[in-house]
Amino acid sequence: QVQLVESGGGLAQAGGSLSLSCAASGRAIGGYNMGWFRQAPGKEREFVAAIKYDGVKYYADSVRGRVTISRDNGKNTVYLQMNSLKPEDTAVYYCAAGSLTVATVVGTQGYNYWGQGTQVTVSS
Repeated sequence: QVQLVESGGGLAQAGGSLSLSCAASGRAIGGYNMGWFRQAPGKEREFVAAIKYDGVKYYADSVRGRVTISRDNGKNTVYLQMNSLKPEDTAVYYCAAGSLTVATVVGTQGYNYWGQGTQVTVSS
């Protein structure tokens, strides 16, 4: 089992930045693909970014160029740096861990473990 706890959410102005963290416990994240998803009210959970066990990164088109995902296996933590925030980035952001045997990292089906989420609100 992997337990994931997100932090760093909050209120930001459009154009501002936020840095999210996801601290894992229970197992080392080095053996997992890690991802960030978000869910806005009334919408489905959507992919934001992922970083595979080997460091390869993936980004949703909506955030590419504004968001950076990184991982520190030594600290068992994954990060999401978000810049040039837009009101449409407002959502609950979830961290997820997925098995290396799963081919996809851009869909929710690629992940076995989820955090509780952290709220990000961007004002215009």
